[in-house]
Amino acid sequence: MMEAHWRVDGHTVPNTAVYPWQWLWDSCFHSLIWAELGRDDRAITELASALSDQAADGFVPHVRYVGRPGFLEDFWGRPGTSSITQPPMFGHAIAELGRRGTAVPEELVDRAHRGLDFLLHDRARTDDGLVTVVHPWETGCDDSPRWDDWCGPTGWSAERWRAVKGELLTTVVRSTHGSPLANPAFAVAPAGFNALVAFNAAELGRAADAAELARALATRWDGERRTWTDGAHPSGRVRTVDALLPVLVCPDGRPAALADIGDDRAFGGRCGPPAVHRAEPGFDPTRYWRGPAWPQLTYLLRKAGAPVGDRLVAGAQASGLAEYWHPDTGEGYGAIPQSWAGLALLVTAR
Repeated sequence: MMEAHWRVDGHTVPNTAVYPWQWLWDSCFHSLIWAELGRDDRAITELASALSDQAADGFVPHVRYVGRPGFLEDFWGRPGTSSITQPPMFGHAIAELGRRGTAVPEELVDRAHRGLDFLLHDRARTDDGLVTVVHPWETGCDDSPRWDDWCGPTGWSAERWRAVKGELLTTVVRSTHGSPLANPAFAVAPAGFNALVAFNAAELGRAADAAELARALATRWDGERRTWTDGAHPSGRVRTVDALLPVLVCPDGRPAALADIGDDRAFGGRCGPPAVHRAEPGFDPTRYWRGPAWPQLTYLLRKAGAPVGDRLVAGAQASGLAEYWHPDTGEGYGAIPQSWAGLALLVTAR
C-alpha cells in the first residue's frame, strides 16, 4: 500500500483516488510507518515535504496540491496549498524518529518549532488560555457531533453542515502572510486539538508550553460526563473519542477516561474505540465521524496508555486498511486502502 501511494516528489498520498494530495497530519503518521518499514530515507523525505510550504510566520498548511499550483486557489485564497492547518503531529514524528535512532535534519526540527510557535503565539486564545481553531477541519474531526450547535436551530444535517463549513472559511482573520489567526464566527478551542498541541510541544522538549496547556485543559474536565469539554456550547460536551486525547498530557480525568476507552458500554470496541460514546443519542457506528473507529486516534490513545493496540490491528486487518471502520465488526468505510491504517504496523512491532 505504501509503495503504491508513494509519489516521486517525496510524499505518500492517503488514497490514490479519494485523497490524491498531501495532508499534514497524515504525512506525519506516514513518516513513522516508513521508519517502521526500514525506510528512514522516505520517513525524512515525507516529513520534509509536509513542512516545505511553511509560511514565513511558521504557519503550516494542511493540504499541499503537489503539481497543481493553481488548484482551488479561489477556494482557499492561497496558491498550491490550503489556508488552514491540522494537528501539529510533526513534533511527535520528529521525536519518534529520534527515539528510533534516525537523524532528523536541524532544518526540520526548526520548522517544527516554528510551526508550534505560530499556534502558541500567533493564533488567538480563549480566556482560559487554550488555542483556538479557525475551522472544524483544523481538528481533523470534520463532522464530529461536537460541532452540531454551529448548524443553528434547524439542527445538524450533512447538507446544512456542508454549507456551514463553506461559510466559516469566509470569516477567517488572516495575517499579512495569509496565515489563519482567528475566526470570530468559530471561536472554539477544542480539547482534542489542544491536547495534541501540548503533546507535540512536550515531544519537542517544550515542557513549559505543554504544562501551560495541560493546566488549562484540566479546567475543562467534566467528571460527571467523564470527558473534556470544548466550552460553553452544549454540543461541546458530547462525549467523543477525540475529546479524550488530553489523557496524553493531563493526569486529571485520566483513570476515568482510560476506563471508558475499555468499557464496551462507552468507548470499547473489538476493532477500536468508536468516535462517539455509545450512549450518545447521535451514535452511529457506520457514519463518518459519528461512531466508526479511526486508526490515528486509536494509535494516539495507545500512546497514552490505553490497551487498544490489538484492536487497531484487528480493525486494520478486517477493514482492508480502510480510512475508518466499524468499531465492532471492522467493516471498512471511506477510502480503502488509506495509508494511515499502516499505523497498525507500529503496534504489532512493540
